[in-house]
Amino acid sequence: MSSKPTKRGRKRQPKPKAGLLGLAFDNDDGHKRITSGEQFLLVGGSQEKHEFMTETVLKTFEELKRRAKRLETVEPTELAEILHKSTPR
Repeated sequence: MSSKPTKRGRKRQPKPKAGLLGLAFDNDDGHKRITSGEQFLLVGGSQEKHEFMTETVLKTFEELKRRAKRLETVEPTELAEILHKSTPR
């Protein structure tokens, strides 16, 4: 992806991109489960594990929104804390 020049001839910095990827390998029923969103992709797992990953990711993005943060700018330690907090018990 190339950056477009500004009016002064300088190139703009590309916007930071970030995404979450969830993979699970505990599937033994033959179903292929894929759930994707604007900034996440979840692949595989049993129905229970896939639902667990989906709920965790959705709660994570809700918490980021509540904190007025974006995935591409949140610090890794804060993201880890949010993910832990968002994990269903």
